Amino acid sequence: MDSITFSTIAQIIKTRRSVKPAAMNGHKIPNAQVAALLELADWAPTHGFTEPWRFVVYEDPTVFSAEHAEVYKKSVSTEDFNETTYNNLKNLGNKVSHAIISIMKRGDLPKIPQFEEIAAASSAIQNILLGATSLNIASFWSTGGAILKPAFKDFLELGEEDVVMGVLYLGYADQYPEGKRTIPLEDKVKWVK
Repeated sequence: MDSITFSTIAQIIKTRRSVKPAAMNGHKIPNAQVAALLELADWAPTHGFTEPWRFVVYEDPTVFSAEHAEVYKKSVSTEDFNETTYNNLKNLGNKVSHAIISIMKRGDLPKIPQFEEIAAASSAIQNILLGATSLNIASFWSTGGAILKPAFKDFLELGEEDVVMGVLYLGYADQYPEGKRTIPLEDKVKWVK
């Protein structure tokens, strides 16, 4: 790898930001670009070639948002139901171009620990996020609302060992937040001679 390639990759990694759906501007991403991002996801590292990542792509995120709100409503008791939460979930996709549900689909190799499959699916998600950054596409990886609740897993008809990894909201934004790190790198790394 030459220094130009490294610099390009480093720049993409360092400028990737989470942009909340409400900060997106409603412009549509061509489906071909979303498909290209999913192809990048497919090149994530995987132990035993299990390739545990799966994606459900909503071209109309308002459909996903309505379904998400209904799953939330069904997953909480009447006394725990919050109308504001319901409405927020229902309107979350209004300015988003695409919503992608990310799933870790457990393979049939029990010798591979579940955490490795989760790590592989997370790597696939990171590939999407970095690819989106390189295309000036805003992204947000969300696990809020009902996403991590058993009712959402049931909604997706997933197996017992499958895991919902979250929802990726993709779109365009007019502004991006500044990046920061709060813990110095030297406090996170130990070099051994």
